[in-house]
Amino acid sequence: MADFKHIPAKPTLGLGCWAIGGPFFMDGRAVGWGEIDDNVSNAAIAAALDHGIAHFDTAQAYGCGHSETVLGEALKNHPDVAIATKIGLEINTETKQLIGPINDPEVIRQTIDASRKRLGRDRIDLVLHHNNELPVEEAQPTFDMLATLYDQGIIGAYGWSTDFPDSARAFADHPGFTAVEHAMNVLKPASHIVPVIEDLNLLSLIRSPLAMGVLGGKYDAKTQFSKDEVRGSNPGWQDYFKDGKITDAYLAQLNATRDILTSGGRTLAQGALAWLWARTPNAVPIPGFRTPEQVNDLCGALAKGPLTQAQMEEIETILDRPEEGPPKAS
Repeated sequence: MADFKHIPAKPTLGLGCWAIGGPFFMDGRAVGWGEIDDNVSNAAIAAALDHGIAHFDTAQAYGCGHSETVLGEALKNHPDVAIATKIGLEINTETKQLIGPINDPEVIRQTIDASRKRLGRDRIDLVLHHNNELPVEEAQPTFDMLATLYDQGIIGAYGWSTDFPDSARAFADHPGFTAVEHAMNVLKPASHIVPVIEDLNLLSLIRSPLAMGVLGGKYDAKTQFSKDEVRGSNPGWQDYFKDGKITDAYLAQLNATRDILTSGGRTLAQGALAWLWARTPNAVPIPGFRTPEQVNDLCGALAKGPLTQAQMEEIETILDRPEEGPPKAS
């Protein structure tokens, strides 16, 4: 089983289940990844299990419950495979609308029971607060509630999906708080939060490790994403895409680093994961997936391992990175 309480001793990979949740919407915009086929999703999960993947990351928000349902069904005969889910955003499972943040811990407690039902699990291995920008003082009651559920054995561990260092620090002394899920990839090195997570000896669960597909190797300047999915709907909180196309700045960075990332026979996606494993020993990337073919490509990165220190230094020289600061709350 995946261990959410200790830093992995070797490169470790989980898989993220946003894309297999299917369509869902917020404020009239698509925030899912378009139409999906649950049979293909099940085949992809089966391929991941064949590769020894032992950690899947989902959320109540993904498909407004559908991702949890698909994952729970696919893993019903695999109780030793660990599941992380995220809480704190109100959903309408019928209309597939993401409504907004929930701050009432009692309501969140009830949604955890709904997640347990959809996942088919009495105990959820890891629960993460999904509200990235929630002020620490407002988050306190929910984390107190999660601590109680941890003491009761209803959850195995808990943490925060946040890009803010102060949030990462806030509850790190609580027994059971073991992980911070944050964005990081070769285009966005998360310099503001990685040292904090390392200092606190927390797991660094990496969302957007492939920059929402920019580093996946399938897309170029000609690719046009539909408004029916998050990369084409201009939701306002991601900057990899504009008007359904990868931005010129990120394409330039990708092309500048492509040769290093694809060294040693790696695919581009494998090189992006290799960069993360070299970036911090605490990293557990959780790239998204849809198909068995994607899963096979992602899992192939494990055999090749991290980039070398020389390659990491060369990438930093090529990209001439500006100093990164913490994100600003919107």
